[in-house]
Amino acid sequence: MATIFPAAAIAKPLTYVNERFGQSCTFPDEIFSYRLPEPENGDGQQWLSADGAELTCSGINNVDNETPQGFVDEERASTEPGYKVTYSKTGKNWAVLSGTKDGKIFYERRLFGKDEVIRTVFIEYPPSLKAKYDPLVGAIARSLREP
Repeated sequence: MATIFPAAAIAKPLTYVNERFGQSCTFPDEIFSYRLPEPENGDGQQWLSADGAELTCSGINNVDNETPQGFVDEERASTEPGYKVTYSKTGKNWAVLSGTKDGKIFYERRLFGKDEVIRTVFIEYPPSLKAKYDPLVGAIARSLREP
């Protein structure tokens, strides 16, 4: 499946596929151009942009039998300083959150797989770059796939 990004923002998308959990996500690699070393446990990958944005595509075993609504309820109830959920939506096997964390805007999408794995795409960026990243985050988040 092809993911369409605003033409002015990118020319070449990259699709990352995780070996351990099989999740994939597609994003503009000319924006998220610095790939951090893969964690030893192989659960995902993180990229940074030159202007301070971050992108993570990862997976975890759902050992606590977490549900989309339970995840959203827990995050909305968080009292962590500097963290506020301003938008959330859930479906049968997915959840989306957006808000602010430590002075940055974040957007997170999780897929709750039948294989008891939670796959996540997490994007964070400075508020000063809202006009640049807001049009991208939806397409990147929707590109998150299970194997």
